[in-house]
Amino acid sequence: MQMPNNMNMKKMMKQANKMKEQMDKLENEAGQKIIEVSSGGGAVKVAAKCNGEIISIQIEDEIIASEDKEMMQDLIQAAVNEALTKGKDSVKLEMSGAAASLGIPPGFL
Repeated sequence: MQMPNNMNMKKMMKQANKMKEQMDKLENEAGQKIIEVSSGGGAVKVAAKCNGEIISIQIEDEIIASEDKEMMQDLIQAAVNEALTKGKDSVKLEMSGAAASLGIPPGFL
């Protein structure tokens, strides 16, 4: 009489694997989304994928001409950090929405 319990366990494991595959796919797709931010009033612009890959960094000529190395470093760092933070937040938001639609309780991921 153990057969029905084994069948239920196998079915649950199969469903769990399917859900994991769906979540992995969604996470990968969300990670490909591009975030664009700027710092210094647009003097430095950074484009990054939500998975953390920096796509481009653009620096206005005035910043380069100023030869203020420390300011340039600060502006680049601020823009990169903002892009990475926004990317992580975007993925987290999409993943929690997807998890809810799959019936996964909030905070479970």
